[in-house]
Amino acid sequence: MTSQQTGSDDLELIEQNDGFTLIWQQRLILRHTAQAPCLWTGAGEADIAMFRGNFSIKDKLNEKIALTNASVTKQRTGWTIHFTRGDAVSATLIIDTDTAGRLQLRLQNEASSHNRIWLRLAAQPEDHIYGCGEQFSCFDLRGKPFPLWTSEQGVGRNKQSYVTWLADCKENAGGDYYWTFFPQPTFVSTQKYYCHVDNSCYMNFDFSAPEFHELAFWEDNATLRFECAQTYVALLEKLTNLLGRQPELPDWVYDGVTLGIQGGTEVCQQKLETMRNGGVKVNGIWAQDWSGIRMTSFGKRVMWNWKWNGELYPHLAERIQQWNREGVQFLSYINPYVASDRDLCAEAAKRGYLTKDAQGKDYHVEFGEFYAGVIDLTNPEAYNWYKGVIKQNLIALGCGGWMADFGEYLPTDTFLHNGVSAEIMHNAWPALWAKCNYEALEETGKLGEVLFFMRAGYTGSQKHSLMMWAGDQNVDWSLDDGLASVVPAALSLAMSGHGLHHSDIGGYTTLFDMKRSKELLLRWCDFSAFTPMMRTHEGNRPGDNWQFDSDAQTIAHFARMTTVFTTLKPYIKQAVAQNAKSGLPVMRPLFLHYENDPRAYTIKYQYLFGRDLLVAPVYEEGRRDWTLYLPQDSWVNLWTGEECGGGEITVNAPLGQPPVFYRAQSEWASLFNALRLI
Repeated sequence: MTSQQTGSDDLELIEQNDGFTLIWQQRLILRHTAQAPCLWTGAGEADIAMFRGNFSIKDKLNEKIALTNASVTKQRTGWTIHFTRGDAVSATLIIDTDTAGRLQLRLQNEASSHNRIWLRLAAQPEDHIYGCGEQFSCFDLRGKPFPLWTSEQGVGRNKQSYVTWLADCKENAGGDYYWTFFPQPTFVSTQKYYCHVDNSCYMNFDFSAPEFHELAFWEDNATLRFECAQTYVALLEKLTNLLGRQPELPDWVYDGVTLGIQGGTEVCQQKLETMRNGGVKVNGIWAQDWSGIRMTSFGKRVMWNWKWNGELYPHLAERIQQWNREGVQFLSYINPYVASDRDLCAEAAKRGYLTKDAQGKDYHVEFGEFYAGVIDLTNPEAYNWYKGVIKQNLIALGCGGWMADFGEYLPTDTFLHNGVSAEIMHNAWPALWAKCNYEALEETGKLGEVLFFMRAGYTGSQKHSLMMWAGDQNVDWSLDDGLASVVPAALSLAMSGHGLHHSDIGGYTTLFDMKRSKELLLRWCDFSAFTPMMRTHEGNRPGDNWQFDSDAQTIAHFARMTTVFTTLKPYIKQAVAQNAKSGLPVMRPLFLHYENDPRAYTIKYQYLFGRDLLVAPVYEEGRRDWTLYLPQDSWVNLWTGEECGGGEITVNAPLGQPPVFYRAQSEWASLFNALRLI
């Protein structure tokens, strides 16, 4: 047995008779023997079918071969390890550090026919694992495989539920626990290291085995990076140094709720007046149908022709100026596709700016009873043209923000200007879409003033997506696709380096006889007052859902909770500033600040809002009390002033008083105390 080190004490490789171990900052990263190899390669053919953003993915696997033999060669800054199995199968692993001092593992298949890699990272049975982007069903990922592929999040997302079965029967749209708009090949281990993979191919991170994590890559190469830290706070700072951070939000975001309204200029004006007359703090109107509507069997859809529709929204430009003078922003909507039957698509086609099919013709995607062309964002001319559409049609109109929707629909059989396979570009697509929006703001001097928010993402979204929203939850109480699912989604994304997250108040998806109840809307409103942004959505079938102005009691409830939100403005702004400065997320898992509490690592439906507030949303129908867990500290009930220590407690939780506690030693205690007077 021989031990070799680089110039740093951090990295050590120990050779044994039939293998090696790799240690990075006292963490065992790789363990290889002929009997238990760490590397496999093989060949497969992807079988990927898309229907309205829902993907059926299979691998026609021809072979998967364990590379049992490993030959180590010392290099100046690390090692090159040549893996073989027989004469025709080989791969190379280069181990070194990057320019920032991170551990770097670079894998390359050497058999030209091999386009699959499986790498096993060493693990300990007691490890907890977090991240992998935005995960709605799981927070601790240990014990399950997580395929990483951006897609629709699924309707129901639980194969045991009736709603999921119905959605699967109708259009393969039910989803499963791992379906997500925002996957990311990044995970954090409770050994206090992160692992990030640079690639964008289809991957499967399997955390099922007690002694290893198996990472599968549908590509002939992969680059992995690792960093360690003594605390999770420091680890997230390192991770966001690598990935980038969101800038601070525009100040107006903290001044109330953004009302999701459709129906035209006067409908917006009427609903705005109703809510303000009822005492509701309103910071904006979000009218996703600003470009017109298209009615489908799914419900009311937006017309995907990104121009102000003067018939539905007469005098909009003048009204935007009026609303701005009153402290109300106007927000619109756009996505990276253009309706095939409208003039913006015709212009893009004439310029050659759409992705192509195998015959070189423009590729059009079916989006649910209509088709749309895909703007080829890999074409610099198309990218700049579309960025110009955002500048001219949204920013110049006076929009204070917009939903930058979709991004996950790139078909794998389309052809792109940059020559890269659409299968490889698919995951990277939403981050490229985010960059287009970000640059439109940057180049018009509107960063920090205008906000866009997205549902789809990938590596790179940290730097360019200003705010995430959780996508299309059901208007129900389900754990996997209702109110509860938003909490692990926010926490998983936080552990993946994106610290700004919110959701549609009341959910969105209204199918299979679902109807949003008054109670669900009010509970969701309670929860949203303790997130970085409050915003409502009518849902895809507004007439089936309880709305923010459905009765006087609902309006009064929004008045109360928007007052709570605006009172917390200085506290939330400080938390958002911390995220921009150091990558410390606004919504945080409990273990981030209570590392020595074993229970904190298993809680996925509570969170810390900033450092000093602990929030436990009520996510079950008909409840008026709630049981939650407090880490050991001195806590004060936000609504009653009652003091308590740690442990499991049950509290009263009427509507309008979600279970929230603050740290007694907080510098914000006087601000929190003021909320009891609201």
